[in-house]
Amino acid sequence: MDNTIDKLQDKLIAFAQLRDWEKFQSPKNLSMALAVEASELMEHFQWLSEEESSNLNTTKKQDVAFELADVFMYTLLLARRMEIDIVQTAEKKIEINNQRYPADIVKGSAKKYNEYDR
Repeated sequence: MDNTIDKLQDKLIAFAQLRDWEKFQSPKNLSMALAVEASELMEHFQWLSEEESSNLNTTKKQDVAFELADVFMYTLLLARRMEIDIVQTAEKKIEINNQRYPADIVKGSAKKYNEYDR
């Protein structure tokens, strides 16, 4: 696993251990916390136009960055808890998506992979 990812996961585990929070960090609870943080991230974009969502002011962008960090941290905690090498799995998923969505077939379309004529 990537050394930077390992270090971040170690820091998150140490943070939880110091507070005796590991007992709360079951896969179920971590996945729920991840969903909550994703919702908090989406809240920053709710009711914005496409253009507005791409042009956040500095303060709003920092708020979004912190919510995104929360999503990332819960993802890392869940991956560690489930003994999933998240970098290796992401690389594998990219390979799968490359097969599901060949550029010459799907370019410019947002259909799901099973909706294309092959």
